[in-house]
Amino acid sequence: MKRFIFLLVLGCGLALPSALVAQDSDHVEVGVFADYLNLSTTTPHINFVGVGGRAAFNVHPNIQLEGEMSYDFERNFTSVFSDGVTTQFVDTRLRPLTALFGPKFQTSSGPFRAYVTGKLGFINFTVTDQNAPSGFVGALGAVQTGDTRFAMYPGGGVEGFWGPIGLRLEAGDEIYFDNGTHNNLKVTFGPAFRF
Repeated sequence: MKRFIFLLVLGCGLALPSALVAQDSDHVEVGVFADYLNLSTTTPHINFVGVGGRAAFNVHPNIQLEGEMSYDFERNFTSVFSDGVTTQFVDTRLRPLTALFGPKFQTSSGPFRAYVTGKLGFINFTVTDQNAPSGFVGALGAVQTGDTRFAMYPGGGVEGFWGPIGLRLEAGDEIYFDNGTHNNLKVTFGPAFRF
């Protein structure tokens, strides 16, 4: 009897992954990404690099609802003084935290997809000299009390899947409002997993 139960559990364990792959298994998609943000409100512009994560679920084979959050790290930039010769590296303690949610419209449900997206959310600017993990926790805590602005994000990209594992490249305009409209180029790239 114990052997029968063992073989039954083993057979189900081996059959389940192939059954999941055989179905149209892209109901949920999760991923992580490297994030590039060109903050254009400063002179010169500051190019931030960070990390993020996203999760989405299908409401239709060609439409997903998606949420994402990204955190950009401390950045150095070069400042040129008025004499045109002297330069100086300056540390900025500014660290953007972005959270967005909205629909993603895909071309198909096959292994290669092009898509457009439009998301709403916020961008929070915190100023800290803490390391990245402590800075991220501080930025989350400062969403209600810090410099948080409404943000919009129209964008688009491509993704390719080999079974449940894929790669995704996206670019868009992260727009936030603070005494006017501020447009900022945002590019993300990273792995995605669907099931």
